Amino acid sequence: MLFTRKRMLAALAIAMVSTLALAGCGGAKKDAAKPAANDGKKIVLRYAENQPKDYPTTKAARSMADDVKKKTNGRITIEVYDSAQLGDEKSVIEQIQFGGIDMSRVSLSPLSEFAKQLNVLQLPYLYRDGAHMWKVLDGKIGQDLLATLDKSGIVGLTWFDAGARNFYTKNPVKTMADLKGLKIRVQESSMMMDMVKAVGANPTPMAYGEVYSALQTGVIDGAENNWPSYESTRHFEVAKTYMLDEHNRVPEPMIISKKTMDKLSADDQKVIREAAIAAGKVERQLWAEREKTSEKKVRDGGSTIVALSPAEHDKFVKAVQPLYEKYGASVKDIIKQIQDVK
Repeated sequence: MLFTRKRMLAALAIAMVSTLALAGCGGAKKDAAKPAANDGKKIVLRYAENQPKDYPTTKAARSMADDVKKKTNGRITIEVYDSAQLGDEKSVIEQIQFGGIDMSRVSLSPLSEFAKQLNVLQLPYLYRDGAHMWKVLDGKIGQDLLATLDKSGIVGLTWFDAGARNFYTKNPVKTMADLKGLKIRVQESSMMMDMVKAVGANPTPMAYGEVYSALQTGVIDGAENNWPSYESTRHFEVAKTYMLDEHNRVPEPMIISKKTMDKLSADDQKVIREAAIAAGKVERQLWAEREKTSEKKVRDGGSTIVALSPAEHDKFVKAVQPLYEKYGASVKDIIKQIQDVK
């Protein structure tokens, strides 16, 4: 991965701080394949989170930090930096690769650049529902996909929930046909743009922070995201229709630098892994609660919530099938494994 000079210098500075924090492990002078034994010295790990402090993912990270601190009697401390204090997700992932930052929870889209097989999880309508997704991710398929990160210097620990993404628009829409010709904001992802085209709309890549004013001024007709994002950004004030098509359920991995992990003793690695799994369960519960709160706020704010009939939902599913051939050709076996999970 190529770095700009500015990003490299910043990352190297963080790496020096992280190396000093981990020096107590004794791993800096040992073979990475043979982690140092627990020598009782304190360890400080830096955790990057781009969401605010009251967001489910951030709360779960702090829950993990408390868990690790308790289990190690304060010997290992995880410092959680929320609100993108340590940089955007792409730069955080790059710094995690060489230990400049120790841990993070990141979106799947930027992480997929480092492990292409993860792209399969971004395919629209991949799962039957949320329960199906968690059976996949909590089983062998999910663990195998996390393991694909190893070659990139990253260790996948667990999966966080990010809900289902839905379309929302300024004007009423009730069917896929109603989306035809509408300008819909999407992430800068070729798969997402093709997905919007497939259902008849015109994809408009745009920075997330510009969406509110673009909706307000009519530069775009709509966007797509989950309940908490639709509510917390106040997009429901300028796009009053929220259509429950659930085109994407994209989980978010919690990751740790392989360099950091290799410096920890086997016992400390076990503590980190167990605490991460526990944090994943905490986050899912917090996410479910946040979704309910967000739904109530937007309903109270006057939004119209459109539920699709099974027949209408099937139209969306059929429309996006060409994306499976374009983006899923190399992972057809994984797709089949996922679809076969009962």
